[in-house]
Amino acid sequence: MRWQGGRRGGNIEDRRGMGGVGIAGGGIGALVLAAIGYFVFGIDPQTTQQITSQLGGVGSSEQGTRGSPADQAGAFVDVIGTNVDDVWKTQLQGYQPPTVILYEQGTSTGCGFGQSAMGPFYCPSDRRVYLDLSFWQQMESQLGASAADFARAYVIAHEYGHHVQTLMGTSQQVQRAQQRASGQAEANRYSVALELQADCYAGVWARNASAVSNGAVALEAGDLEEGLRTASAIGDDTLQRRQGGRVVPEGFTHGSSAQRVEWLRRGYESGDPAACDTLSVL
Repeated sequence: MRWQGGRRGGNIEDRRGMGGVGIAGGGIGALVLAAIGYFVFGIDPQTTQQITSQLGGVGSSEQGTRGSPADQAGAFVDVIGTNVDDVWKTQLQGYQPPTVILYEQGTSTGCGFGQSAMGPFYCPSDRRVYLDLSFWQQMESQLGASAADFARAYVIAHEYGHHVQTLMGTSQQVQRAQQRASGQAEANRYSVALELQADCYAGVWARNASAVSNGAVALEAGDLEEGLRTASAIGDDTLQRRQGGRVVPEGFTHGSSAQRVEWLRRGYESGDPAACDTLSVL
């Protein structure tokens, strides 16, 4: 994937090296670690708030360094995030970019205390994307995802997809529907629809990345396949099997491997957010 010549917007707050606070209490720590398979891409805001309230953290008082990071890993996040913003500015009138927070281990957020064990997540309360970059290694070594740049960019673009859903009111719509749901299984179906739409939005970004950057940020041969491989690796059914359990579709919160592959591909092939209406196929 080409990216090093891409524009850097500098909409990054770098909290790395600030000494993230570890989880207190083995029980909560075990809870979060056990949940990683379900939170790796786009943690449900309701779940975030439920877990972080138990951890006792609220608000977002930490302040890191603002601007474009000098290291390659940070620069990658900046270039990809800026390109995702540039794509969405062409697709959504009035689009306002989120801030990306880079952190290590743990950090305060508008949704409570964030832990790296949760994986990348978006907080709708402060409209920020939170990334602990050690997740890349975990994603590749423990979850069987691709190590390709586009696979990592897919993670970032998915989180931006949740920001788009917040701007459009889709997340709020889903939350209201979940509150009216007859049970957890029905509520989970809405969560799956939201996550698959974020996958589709990531595909929309990938299709339009080159056009908005004059080719500076662009997929190359084999990149889409690596992204699809990653989408497959983090499907709920695959993660349930990896954890040694049986597959329980009623417990899906992000979608099966086949569904995640389908919607990422659908977004890429169409390049159109209108093709990402996952709620209508519930």
